[in-house]
Amino acid sequence: MTENAERGKQEVVQLSEADRAALARFLIESLDESEDPDDAEAAWDDELRRRVERIEQGKSRLRPAHQVLAEIRDKYKRVECF
Repeated sequence: MTENAERGKQEVVQLSEADRAALARFLIESLDESEDPDDAEAAWDDELRRRVERIEQGKSRLRPAHQVLAEIRDKYKRVECF
């Protein structure tokens, strides 16, 4: 981390919780505004179009959400947590 960033950290920790939250929100939003060099949004749009096409053509097997979620719950019930 740069010297400027380190100084900024020291100043930020002295702010009120509300001010730190507002600053954190601002920083996160400023990162979200950055350009996506790999154009992930366009890639997701293409993927969604492919999936819809497969569904409309009857090439995808659809299952009720409650069934899929139950399978996921069962699978991860067996996973031991720390």
